[in-house]
Amino acid sequence: MLSYRDALRTIFARTNFEQREQPPYAERFWRLGRMQELLDRLGNPERAYPSVHIAGTKGKGSTTAMIESILRQGGYRTGMYTSPHLHTFRERIRLGGELIPEADVARLVEEMLPLLHERPEVTVFELITALAMRYFAEQGVEWGIFEVGLGGRLDATNVLRPEIAVITSISMDHMKVLGDTLEAIAREKAGIIKPGVPVVASPQRPAAQEVLRATCVERGSPLTWAHEAWRYRLLGADLAGQRLALYRAGHEAQPEYPNLFLPFLGAHQLENACTAVAAIEALRAKGLALADEAIPQGLATVRWPGRMEVLGQRPLVVVDGAHNAYSVQKLLEALPAYLSYRRLLVVFGAGSTHTPQDLLAELAPAAQQLYLTQAHHAKATPVAELEAMAANLGCQATALTPVAAALQQALADADEDDLVLVTGSLFVVAEARQAWAAQQGWPPLPSDPPGVY
Repeated sequence: MLSYRDALRTIFARTNFEQREQPPYAERFWRLGRMQELLDRLGNPERAYPSVHIAGTKGKGSTTAMIESILRQGGYRTGMYTSPHLHTFRERIRLGGELIPEADVARLVEEMLPLLHERPEVTVFELITALAMRYFAEQGVEWGIFEVGLGGRLDATNVLRPEIAVITSISMDHMKVLGDTLEAIAREKAGIIKPGVPVVASPQRPAAQEVLRATCVERGSPLTWAHEAWRYRLLGADLAGQRLALYRAGHEAQPEYPNLFLPFLGAHQLENACTAVAAIEALRAKGLALADEAIPQGLATVRWPGRMEVLGQRPLVVVDGAHNAYSVQKLLEALPAYLSYRRLLVVFGAGSTHTPQDLLAELAPAAQQLYLTQAHHAKATPVAELEAMAANLGCQATALTPVAAALQQALADADEDDLVLVTGSLFVVAEARQAWAAQQGWPPLPSDPPGVY
């Protein structure tokens, strides 16, 4: 029997576009046929349950989590697949909100070994996706909720035949892979749209909006713009989250959901909640049986750490995995709107595939003090390169590694009425959360054996 450690080593020993330089987004490298053939040999587990498929640049993880939580609170047995993970591989595959057990990861990998030995070209993400789909099938899930890994058109999850496709906000990201224009990136995201399958989309910039609209017309897919069908009104917020009223367009005086609580901060999360509810309502229109109370219960209990997450007070300590310029802009807008502080101290590290110079250009003018750092990840931008970028921008910065040291220095320099923000990469956020948990004497966060990735 494989151990959990050996199972992870088996998975991550394969071609891994999460760790190495990503090739162009073309069929030569990203082959849906290869993924489908693997699933065919596994008995097509992806067809054993209805599914929801979510793509986008910003908000797709949060929206995925909201949809899953609502369905689970409605009494359905859910499987949720997301990537990447913060602390442990098992976060990627959840059954009824719970992490897949280590023993099941080991067992499933061992069962798949004969097929994998015959198929050395199957990538890490393809293997993980197939593992999740098989796990959900054997566990009898009633709904599978799948977040796209990268792009959409050629993503391994695009073998799904979903009941509905959801596309959240599209912005410039992974340009080396997906294209260097918003239209090109939108076309890749629109690749998850299947003929006749309903689509729910978040508000988009005009160029992306036109691509989605045209694709839906071409494929005969009914399109619902979440912000046109549903509207929200912010009722109040504190450090725990925000309250909102949600109503159908034209019915502001009689909200369908007059007092929802969302344990996330930021106006973008209100937009994501609107999109999630619009998707659920589209499923109800197709016959989904779901009690009205599942929506407020699902939103109130959703968990998705590392996104404008408040870890501490006096000073405020916030972590957010914003990793493209648009996300950083939205984060900087949200901070003063939701939090009260005097100075902003930023701990920043970034992945090499996410144009860190653009992120620094957004963060540097807003930060009273800037700390540069580097996560323990193969694609982390070396801190020396970040120093050079900061110098080119004409801003002073302190460089410290590891992330825990940079966070500790920022906390030492901060006054009680300041805000320490850790951002730029989910990998940096994960290490900051681990350091904070250790500093506060909290129970250890879930983790994986060292050296398995």
